[in-house]
Amino acid sequence: MTLDRFTKATLVVIAVLLGMIAFRPIVHPAPVQAQAGETYPFYIEPGYTMLRKPDGTSQVYGKVAVDMRTGDIWGFPTTVQGPYPIDNAKTVPPKSHPMYLGKFMFSEATK
Repeated sequence: MTLDRFTKATLVVIAVLLGMIAFRPIVHPAPVQAQAGETYPFYIEPGYTMLRKPDGTSQVYGKVAVDMRTGDIWGFPTTVQGPYPIDNAKTVPPKSHPMYLGKFMFSEATK
């Protein structure tokens, strides 16, 4: 009979401890850290567009990226109407080096 009470008490303790583990996130939720540890806070425009260097020396298709910390606008040439650079003449993937296009003055956007 004491073994039966001991078993029931052990099961109750296990149930209470499991309940504490299960309800802890509801009672004390973890803080949201969607931006935590983000190394490159860039916004990449969907699709591709014609990039033009500010000095007018070249025009090429590419992707536009905005640095959300500083407002700097960068263009990454793809040379084709596609989302990533392609060079059919080579077997290694090409690298797209950024070109500076301008700056959004986020600091002046006030009420």
